[in-house]
Amino acid sequence: MMPAQPLPANISRDLLRQQQLVDALCAPGYFPRKPKKEETHISWVLLTGRDAYKIKKAVNLGFLDFSTLEARHFYCSEELRLNRRLAPDLYLDVIAIGGSPEHPAPGGKPAIEYAVHMRRFPQTGLMDRMLARGRITPAHIDKLAAVIAGFHATLPPAHADSTHCALPAIQEAVLHNFEVIPQLLGAPDDLALLEAVHNASALEFTASLPLFRLRAAAGFVRECHGDLHLGNIVVLDDVPTPFDCIEFSAALRWIDVISEISFTVMDLLHRNRPQLAWRLLNAYLEITGDYQGCGVLRFYLAYRAMVRAKIAAIRAGQRGVAKAKQELKSCRSYLALAHDCLTRRRPALIITHGLPGSGKSTFAQIALERLGAIRIRSDVERKRLFGLAALADSESQTGAGIYSADATQRTYARLQDLARGLIAAGFPVIVDAAFLRHGERESFRALAQEMAVPFVIASVQASAAVLAERLEQRSRSGNDASEAGITVMQKLQLAQEPLRGLELSAAVTFTNNGDVDALRYDNEGWKSLDAHLA
Repeated sequence: MMPAQPLPANISRDLLRQQQLVDALCAPGYFPRKPKKEETHISWVLLTGRDAYKIKKAVNLGFLDFSTLEARHFYCSEELRLNRRLAPDLYLDVIAIGGSPEHPAPGGKPAIEYAVHMRRFPQTGLMDRMLARGRITPAHIDKLAAVIAGFHATLPPAHADSTHCALPAIQEAVLHNFEVIPQLLGAPDDLALLEAVHNASALEFTASLPLFRLRAAAGFVRECHGDLHLGNIVVLDDVPTPFDCIEFSAALRWIDVISEISFTVMDLLHRNRPQLAWRLLNAYLEITGDYQGCGVLRFYLAYRAMVRAKIAAIRAGQRGVAKAKQELKSCRSYLALAHDCLTRRRPALIITHGLPGSGKSTFAQIALERLGAIRIRSDVERKRLFGLAALADSESQTGAGIYSADATQRTYARLQDLARGLIAAGFPVIVDAAFLRHGERESFRALAQEMAVPFVIASVQASAAVLAERLEQRSRSGNDASEAGITVMQKLQLAQEPLRGLELSAAVTFTNNGDVDALRYDNEGWKSLDAHLA
């Protein structure tokens, strides 16, 4: 949120009386501990002991209107309703404040004001602060992806005829950024970059029109969080917990779920943590299966960057010279990121090759983070085709059930369809599958040739002893989508068809007999892969 500004001379009487009430509540005697007051442009927050009380200001800023007591009561109730979906332990109640501004009575009636009662948490647990201190781990990112994906799965879709599904709703939100920023930036270079972003955004919007319509009709527009940057996520008991949903604007909440996850991904990109950004996106997509959403991902990444650029520009006009320069620098960095998201296209097709336990998925995870790629896993998509969760036991025998020849053919066809769409969207794609048969590999080589993108076979090899050890360990842990054990590996070892002909020129070999770091720092392998992609 933006910091509080000095009250204007013509400030409303209601706001003055609110200020009087807040000051009174901060005096000793109203709470077990004297509150600490924090203020933003739209609220006061009183922090006392383990509790926090948020009082909305009687303001009308155009995009929000808290000017009446009835409105403030409504939006306090909305804040409680919306945030309890994600943080029920943090959002406790809406309390009435009776009495008078000079002598308020928390819990008293008739109400002269309302406050959202929250459980206080340490600010050091906010993800943006933890990231700055190097305290965010890949496990945190995976948990966050699961939290967001699980949240989105619970949300009912907007009706197809809803205004939230209409194209003008998308366009209006984007255009507002370009209307505001030119009033705040005057340097020729800034305006030139802004125009370039505007033009690229308009082109992306036009190209995405059919997919916007398709996704709205398919139910991907839902009542989301609306403001899911890292500063609105706190780690509690080692679990990322989003809070502070947008309560004042339905239009900013009822959005495509890809717009929601784009905000968090963009925030990580802007904080120069691309590996975590791509890890988050891939983990979310693997859970939801919403790879189609990548067709509008660039548009929404740029939109979210432009929102932050606008806020930085507004802040620059409100602060002293030193801080204004910092905000302008931030604004320019967001503009550059928006431009990069819209124009950077490096489509490529990488398929893995190797026996169960060789480390194909480990390689793919490292590669997607290094390359900013989208990974598709055969083990996950195979189960999705049959309505199974990634870690579910299919109870299928080798060559039967979901592992029959027909099921395998359907799985590879599904992988190819997904890869085609992601390549068309401009992303490098990693297809994580065994690819032990020549025909399976050839169909993907032909796809890369058809779409005129680089094609690489990442062949991941390990010794028989290492394969057996890893498969035994994986079976005990039960935390992998693959069901292949030692017996399956031995059968596949006999049935595999070696690389030949054109495949050899496209192949990059990674020998994976060590731990993850050995694979991560296989410099020769990664240099060779980069050369193939170049």
